[in-house]
Amino acid sequence: MKALSPFVVCAALAVPALANAQAAGDRPAETFEEIERGLYFSVLGGPYFVVNPPASQGPRPFSPGQMAQVEVGMDLGERLSVGVFVMGSTNRAGSEYVGNSGGAASGDFSMLAPGALARLHLVGLADAQEVQRTWIYVRGGAGYALFRPKQLLPESDILVFAGPGLEYYTRLRHFSVGIEVTGTFLIRSQSFGFAVTPNLRYAF
Repeated sequence: MKALSPFVVCAALAVPALANAQAAGDRPAETFEEIERGLYFSVLGGPYFVVNPPASQGPRPFSPGQMAQVEVGMDLGERLSVGVFVMGSTNRAGSEYVGNSGGAASGDFSMLAPGALARLHLVGLADAQEVQRTWIYVRGGAGYALFRPKQLLPESDILVFAGPGLEYYTRLRHFSVGIEVTGTFLIRSQSFGFAVTPNLRYAF
């Protein structure tokens, strides 16, 4: 029996150590979502063209320009997002364009439009790890358009827009990049436009 005593003592000491090691091994591993969704912030911008700028008289020339937009919103699951935005644009129109000024002003104009929007993801494409990182979506919204200079375009308008886009969620989890084509329409002036806008999005 005396010969077995050292083995009994070692076994008694090993049991708590083994129990502690097993308990440590049972801790759930910390995992992260491959794609972060929730509150988000995005910026987009690019060329913006107005086919027939607002005008009560005179020519309505095709007007090239630039636009930028800042957007804050919330992902409601994997497919639907809602948000608010502020969009600004500048467009060239030439000296023959007199807008709604009655001839008192002419030339280029700019627009500022705050509003609300929604985006719906339609089709998701999986990568080699079976994560749907690439999405085809449609986005649409409406805003209250204010113009400058006031003498050229004194009246505000309602801007509505919609269009398809392509978004890729990067492996940085919080970031995604994309591009979309958007058609715009000013209701009061019956003005059509379109934009091609790359975008960058960060989700918290």
